[in-house]
Amino acid sequence: MPADNRNKSSSFFQKNSQLLIPFVAIIILVIFNLIRDPGFFSIAIVNNNDGYPVLQGNLVSIFNGASELAILAMGMTLVTAASGGQDISVGALAAIAGSTLVKVLKSTETITPLTVILGILACCAVAMLFGAFNGTLVSVFRIQPMIATLILFTCGRSIAYWINGGATPTVSSPIITAIGSFIPGCPVPTPILIVLLMGILFFILFRTTTMGLYIQTVGINQGAAKLNGINPVGMKLLAFVLLGVCCAMAGTIGMSRLSLINHETLLLNVEMDAILAVAIGGNNLGGGKFNMIGSVMGAYAIQALTITLYAMKVPSTDVKAYKAIVIILLVVIGSPVVKDAFQKMKNRNGRRMLARKEAT
Repeated sequence: MPADNRNKSSSFFQKNSQLLIPFVAIIILVIFNLIRDPGFFSIAIVNNNDGYPVLQGNLVSIFNGASELAILAMGMTLVTAASGGQDISVGALAAIAGSTLVKVLKSTETITPLTVILGILACCAVAMLFGAFNGTLVSVFRIQPMIATLILFTCGRSIAYWINGGATPTVSSPIITAIGSFIPGCPVPTPILIVLLMGILFFILFRTTTMGLYIQTVGINQGAAKLNGINPVGMKLLAFVLLGVCCAMAGTIGMSRLSLINHETLLLNVEMDAILAVAIGGNNLGGGKFNMIGSVMGAYAIQALTITLYAMKVPSTDVKAYKAIVIILLVVIGSPVVKDAFQKMKNRNGRRMLARKEAT
């Protein structure tokens, strides 16, 4: 291989080193499943209940099932990078957003596309307001993020309960069904398309603005960022507001899957998986440099592990324990201590090879 190509390859891996852990995790799961069951990743086209051809298979289930988590991981990445902490209220906020959407939809006799759009905008606005509330506690009052968001974590599902008067109303609409499953004529599950859309929007946002750079700067050194004209309060607040939008979209998908809102079970315990997705994605939970692609890959790695365990007939009560063991291993391997040890080993081997080369 020419020297220029080797240098480019080395530079690529150094630049994207954060993706190493989720990439390795996914590769290990793929190899394990191919050995265990060669047909694990097979995809088939079948007709659904409405007679439309749709994609079906474990791989589709992984991408589809991880949609809410992947979207939440995107927003959690920004909050982690800007504030050096995590938001543990994302599940509760998604329930509030879902309840708001149902409230708007049930306010009219006929659910039209315009009604759905207005409902989604309303739930986004409500989620952004609650995100701004969390962001204000963190950025203005300088409360540690996990403590600040503990408030909404505690009372958020009660608020979702109050929005619809304590009921768990169902929504009968082909539009809502399509959001949670398939658009007629499209074989790809709609939640996967929503994740792709959110990813594109964030890509455009980072490409056309300096927001990503500013968030990283605030997370790395807030004082230095302020001296360079960056408003740390504003950037932290913006990160929480964007996380609110992600919660609204995750809540919309979760509600649409069942065509009803259940404030107690909607995305229950998703907070820890969202934080783990960020960690597995190679992001520093103390803030600073981030890689959103890594977080999304982390979300899919978690879902792939879940589907694998279910395919192995592991009891649902034991799945969380097995997930915890694997995730601990992944997080430890990606920890700064282990990375430093590998780097020192690499440097020693490099010096030895150089010494042998000079000796010859």
